[in-house]
Amino acid sequence: MIHIGSVSKSLSPAVRLGWMVLPERYVEDVLAVKGEREAWASVLDQLSLADFVVSGSYDRHVRRMRQRYRSRRDWLVAALAEHAPQVEVTGVAAGLHAVLRLPPGTEASAVKAAAWRGIALDGLAAFRHPDTDMPVSDGLVVGYATPSEHAYGPALEALCGALPPP
Repeated sequence: MIHIGSVSKSLSPAVRLGWMVLPERYVEDVLAVKGEREAWASVLDQLSLADFVVSGSYDRHVRRMRQRYRSRRDWLVAALAEHAPQVEVTGVAAGLHAVLRLPPGTEASAVKAAAWRGIALDGLAAFRHPDTDMPVSDGLVVGYATPSEHAYGPALEALCGALPPP
């Protein structure tokens, strides 16, 4: 069994720490593939993270943030149900993003309208392989972790205003 993880989402991608726990027989091959690229990590960052984990602070942080992001997702779902019932929120209720399914033919205009309102988001088209044979549906990928607490409500209002009318 191999375990891989990082603190990119739970703390910050700027910390640039990750780990692998793998059987001894794979270590040399993994190191060879990894090569010299990022062969080291800051000792100070490693020691700080170790202290954060050992003290229990990392676990408390993850639990607190999980609750905060769940609350934000719930707020997003409620705002869409009230102001944009034609938009379906899909995927699991976890993480930092939600996928919104839009009526056919509305993705590009919704992305433009959101940008005009100062909301940065991606359409599902940006995530499709150009040679796919799968049916395509319009949608948006909305990150709900970034806005500060005081800006989240206005950001939701702007998002709802950018969505196609019912």
